[in-house]
Amino acid sequence: MRYFVEFSYFGEHYHGWQKQPNAITVQEVLEDAFSKILGETISLMGAGRTDAGVHAKQMYAHFDHGEIEVIDQLVYKLNSFLPKDIAVQGVFNTVDDAHARFHACARTYEYWLVQKKNPFYINHAHYVKHSLNVEKMNEAATMIMSFNDFECFSKVHTDVHTFLCDIRFSNWELKGDVLVFTITANRFLRNMVRAIVGTLLDVGLGKIEVDTVKAIIKSKDRAQAGVSVPAKGLYLTRVLYPENIVKTNG
Repeated sequence: MRYFVEFSYFGEHYHGWQKQPNAITVQEVLEDAFSKILGETISLMGAGRTDAGVHAKQMYAHFDHGEIEVIDQLVYKLNSFLPKDIAVQGVFNTVDDAHARFHACARTYEYWLVQKKNPFYINHAHYVKHSLNVEKMNEAATMIMSFNDFECFSKVHTDVHTFLCDIRFSNWELKGDVLVFTITANRFLRNMVRAIVGTLLDVGLGKIEVDTVKAIIKSKDRAQAGVSVPAKGLYLTRVLYPENIVKTNG
């Protein structure tokens, strides 16, 4: 039978989601917990990859196993076994061909900035002390939705076959003392959100104009875009699926 697991993690101590030979990852820790509790080797297929230090408020993965009689008990055992920075919200049976990565139809990320030094956000948000023109940043954030080729924001030398993404929402909003950039798309390239934020910050700091962002996107040149902002401010906040796969999502 095929199961989906919904979970979250604070990524500070992990080298991203995907297993790697010489670094601790979220996938490795979760698979170890599932395998020990269920008594057989469990392989998890995640909804996507998050880079080292990136967090996830909502993430999904799927796995195959025989019938699990008491799922609530499994969730309880997993959360007792897992470290404090990884939590499982639920495990549920789904259709046999459901795929956590390929069937995800939208993903949402947030990037958190603070403009005043705050020790409580030292590992949670990126501190930018200089004044920002948020109005211009939002003008540029709206403008990028009119494009679909984002090679300029992709990490170079990746194995992707296309740089096309459908960005459906892109906006900056002040929430309390945190300036939050929210972006939703059908898919994201590696390093894409952090590169977009770095470029939008260049607009907000007056280093470039909004029209310059258009030229950067058209150039398809990563070197023309802004620097990648630190991973600690990036959160995967939602993964959306068709109702037949995840009946209640978020």
